[in-house]
Amino acid sequence: MNRRDAVRRRDLIRAGAAAGAVGLAGCASGGDAPAFEEGFEDGIGDWEAGAAIGPEVDLADFDWELGVSDEEAAAGERSLRVWNQGDYDDGVTWGVHPVPIDSGASYRIEVSGQFWSDSESFNTIRHALMRLGPEPPATEEDFPQPGLDTTELGETPYGGLRDALWLADGWREYAFEWTTPELSTDTLYLAVGTAVIWESDATHYVDDLSVRVEPR
Repeated sequence: MNRRDAVRRRDLIRAGAAAGAVGLAGCASGGDAPAFEEGFEDGIGDWEAGAAIGPEVDLADFDWELGVSDEEAAAGERSLRVWNQGDYDDGVTWGVHPVPIDSGASYRIEVSGQFWSDSESFNTIRHALMRLGPEPPATEEDFPQPGLDTTELGETPYGGLRDALWLADGWREYAFEWTTPELSTDTLYLAVGTAVIWESDATHYVDDLSVRVEPR
């Protein structure tokens, strides 16, 4: 169902949803256990939906959807479905979830996830968006610029990537590393979604998310 009001969309996806299948083990200070992992097997949980579009278009006119689906899955039986219209050749849609962290330290963090595309294409129809930082995103500018990956940048205010989708038929892993400054917060925010590039409606799925934290 198309939903034009952003607040109403968030309320709708949260209402009646079971708690998300997440592992919140705190900071990984050794060992292989992720600080956070998500497979969407039990619903939307604490994920919040967001969207943005350029100033020339009213956000209420940009149609998008975000919710859990059993149509595709990289692991298990469910994944996060992200759909947005392409009429305006612009716009981003994302889901965001808190990740616990110990404050007062700096870290090297590895983030990975699987994104699904309908087929392989030479045309760049959508970009995959991934971001981890002390604040949740509010605009498209809060995500990395096209082609940017923070893995090789050293210490940055937030971590993330923005890279082309439709590079494979089906599931493909996207991953980045973030070298953090000393953090004064005990909560980070993981955001994943898609950005419109081609003037066409498109559906993608996201699954098997993992955040691994190592103190520096």
